[in-house]
Amino acid sequence: MPLVVGTAGHIDHGKTWLVRALTGKDTDRLPEEQRRGISIDLGYAPLELPDGRRLSLIDVPGHERFVRTMVAGATGIDMFLLIIDAAEGARPQTLEHLAILRLLGVDRGVVALTKADLVDAETLEIGIEEARELVPGVEVVAVSAKTGAGLDDLRAALARVADEAPARDEDGHPRLYVDRVFTLRGIGTVATGTLWSGTIAEGDTLRIAPRGGDVRVRSVQVHDAAVERATAGERVALGLPGIERSELHRGNALVAPNAFPISYRLDVELEELVPIESGARVSVHHGTSRIAARVARVGGHLAQLRLEAPVVAARGDRVVLRGETTLGGATVLDPAPPRRLEAERLELLEQGDPRSIVAATVTAPVSVDSLTARGLLSPAELDEGLAAVIQAGGWAFSQEWLDETSDAVAERLRRRADESPLEPGLAVAELLPAEPWAGAVLPLLPVERRGAIAYLPGVAASLGERAEAADALRRDLAASGLAAVKPDDPELARFLEAEGELVRLGDGFVVSAAAYEQARGLVVAECGAAGEITLARFRDLAGVGRRDAQLLLERLDQDGVTRRLGDRRVLRRGAQPAG
Repeated sequence: MPLVVGTAGHIDHGKTWLVRALTGKDTDRLPEEQRRGISIDLGYAPLELPDGRRLSLIDVPGHERFVRTMVAGATGIDMFLLIIDAAEGARPQTLEHLAILRLLGVDRGVVALTKADLVDAETLEIGIEEARELVPGVEVVAVSAKTGAGLDDLRAALARVADEAPARDEDGHPRLYVDRVFTLRGIGTVATGTLWSGTIAEGDTLRIAPRGGDVRVRSVQVHDAAVERATAGERVALGLPGIERSELHRGNALVAPNAFPISYRLDVELEELVPIESGARVSVHHGTSRIAARVARVGGHLAQLRLEAPVVAARGDRVVLRGETTLGGATVLDPAPPRRLEAERLELLEQGDPRSIVAATVTAPVSVDSLTARGLLSPAELDEGLAAVIQAGGWAFSQEWLDETSDAVAERLRRRADESPLEPGLAVAELLPAEPWAGAVLPLLPVERRGAIAYLPGVAASLGERAEAADALRRDLAASGLAAVKPDDPELARFLEAEGELVRLGDGFVVSAAAYEQARGLVVAECGAAGEITLARFRDLAGVGRRDAQLLLERLDQDGVTRRLGDRRVLRRGAQPAG
């Protein structure tokens, strides 16, 4: 099982010397590191264990000025190798590094008491006891990188810790936080990092997060050796063609497209080394990134981190909060929360129960795909949680939201029926906002659909107080024959047309349904005999003025009876004589 072990400890306590003795590789690769004799950047080396397994080892700087670099390396490790000088004992960065490891949830490791050849037996024994008190339950091994004493015992102790380390999520989506970017002749841009989850193989497509843009993986290496596929927990180098070195940097993540949310906010559970006030400005260390943020507390140990730049995170991730020193850490409860802070929602998230988590995050419609991408729950847990809410068409929402929406729609239709008894319905498209979820929610609403119009169930159009006006219009239409009438009440005209009593023409004019059929019959008969009809000919046949003839012919065009060709009309295919 691939695992990553990270060094920790105060400057000049012998971390890099010990790594060189254990692995045969000098992780101080920068000229300035070699000139000054101190580690400045992260270093990497493979560590062979006695049983043939190989760990990936990250060597971190020990100077207080480079704590942020130490955190960038520590966030991807499974176990630690805490290094303490046998003569000096624990120093400030020893304690801070140890606190950072605890905040990141890295509680498995080994303490190496270095430079054991430079102290007497009594001093060495005191150093061992102090280390055991500092890190209870962790093996302490006295070593000398110079003489090689204790190195085999240290490898054996690391192997025992590795036996107990939990496995990484190899079945999840790939997620790698970039810690180095460089170019190689013949390969191009290379990005390295610890693969947190999933696997990566040649030919895979990954997204650069949070800035966006996809890259194709040309080659995959683990500790300078080409592999077909890298798995979670390994130190990986990816050859990425088609992208410039300047387009990638430490803090970027390479992830499966659309698999992880990108957010400017994180809902978290705080763990404080010193009190952190609401509104405090901090640096949030996550993955290999460092982002300025403001802490918004909701009471107790729950808070929202409001970031100045976006981050790619998942539920359960650990972050470190620093000011001038390390202030504390936090566990991510929701990597893409709403801006509004709600103590009840955060408390439900903290409980960890799938039904509680889904209930806390699903109010208004949320796509099931987006819930999957947020990484709040495993697929099985998400299925369990979704059983507590309503699902339709790939969307999830609460019963409370659906009840409120149904009540609001019913009230709108009720008001419409009261105000417009002739037209008591509304267009279906007007009932809900123009959102992707509208089509999934619509069938669940208490409405009756008649074509594109929605009504309250059982409600039908009625004349009500307009009955007398309707009778008067009927009399006018009967008296006018084929001549058009312009009623004063357009809504009444629409109602009577829906009832089949009249036909609306242009400019607000109408004729009776019987008159329209008579006009249609005249046109069909004339076209059948002469092959065509003109406006003047129809005017003479109908015995009406030019305006009314024009309005009737235009309605026949609209209804697909005729087709206009210049100043004449012909029957469309399929038009048949009336009757």
